[in-house]
Amino acid sequence: MKTPKGLQPLIDDGVIDAVLRPLKSGKEASVYVVQSGDDVLCAKVYKDMAQRSFQSRTVYQEGRKLRGSRQARAVGRATKFGRREQETAWKNAEVDALYQLADAGVRVPRPRGFFNGVLLMELVTDADGFSAARLGEVELTAEQARAYHATLMRDVVRMLCEGLVHGDLSEYNVLVAPDGPVIIDFPQVVTAAGNNMARSLLLRDVHNLRDTLARFAPDLASTHFGEEMWALYERGELQPDTPLTGTFVFDDHAADVDAVMHSIHDAREEALIREQGRAAAAEAD
Repeated sequence: MKTPKGLQPLIDDGVIDAVLRPLKSGKEASVYVVQSGDDVLCAKVYKDMAQRSFQSRTVYQEGRKLRGSRQARAVGRATKFGRREQETAWKNAEVDALYQLADAGVRVPRPRGFFNGVLLMELVTDADGFSAARLGEVELTAEQARAYHATLMRDVVRMLCEGLVHGDLSEYNVLVAPDGPVIIDFPQVVTAAGNNMARSLLLRDVHNLRDTLARFAPDLASTHFGEEMWALYERGELQPDTPLTGTFVFDDHAADVDAVMHSIHDAREEALIREQGRAAAAEAD
């Protein structure tokens, strides 16, 4: 096949030897199967911002750290330099997450390097050596579905213990390897402590997996692992090996609206003071 433009520099530099075939093209990137010495790997070529169809990226960018105050100010002002920095941070988020999560024991494709904006990583295959199917493409027994669910919940817990939430987890972002599910696609990963939407994104991730696997094991439909693990996380009691039950007691007390409004007012005042402080610091620079 004709070598994609994004992969030609890797061939020129001897990082990979050949592009074997396209694997998939998604909203964020195109993925190819490549040869590197004796290894067959995945090469993920990220699309430019203008080519992407993924919307509402602001939700996922909250809490991400940039290299310094100059970069942060440039992003805030939406300058050309700021957009480049934002683009770099977006791509690096997945690379950093994969290395961190692989070291933490989460089942993800093991990264093999990041070269010229291209992520090289392990190719996840099935028992016959072909590219592994997605979770939504396979038929499971009830026993298999429960086992997969337990594995995925444990990996979500490990991620949360690392301070990360996948943010877009579903049957389309899980591959089925011979020894169980493997989680993929992390460009939208968020920090649990730094993103106001982290809890909502975690619950959506967990509910997506629950609903998918409940098609084969209906008893999973009544579980609430996401709510349980987040409550433990907030209390500082969540560990990678914390036993989970899938049960959760919801708070049905009426909300104190006046107290909530006072908290919102106080938060706005604090935010205004911080913004004024940042503006003064920027002028001083």
